[in-house]
Amino acid sequence: MDGKAEDSPSRLIDARIEELGDWRGETLARVRSLIREADPEVVEEWKWRGVPVWSHAGIICTGETYKQVVKLTFAKGASLEDPASLFNSSLEGNTRRAIDIREGETIDEEALKLLIRAAVALNTSAKAVRSQKKPKSA
Repeated sequence: MDGKAEDSPSRLIDARIEELGDWRGETLARVRSLIREADPEVVEEWKWRGVPVWSHAGIICTGETYKQVVKLTFAKGASLEDPASLFNSSLEGNTRRAIDIREGETIDEEALKLLIRAAVALNTSAKAVRSQKKPKSA
């Protein structure tokens, strides 16, 4: 890609999926589809020199690809309920949490969509709280 205006984030993500051409591309395409199903208003972005990012009133998650894993990092994952225990990486931090998906692993699609919706709800509630700037009552 040469940086032309038509190189939208969605097209760049399409190109990354195609460029990978293996299980990682298939996995990234599947999680992308699930994110879009979970939040039809999601915004796709391309940040940090080549990282797919999905946002709605703030970052929901990123989709990085490595040799051994496709990593979905949730920006505010530590604040999300994870009843299906999808988070399996970056568990020690105070903010982010990640899901590492390895070759051959199946994704609990419904649990992932619930996590996406919870992240959107957290982002939109946080934005609403910030915009109201109400003092807390004692």
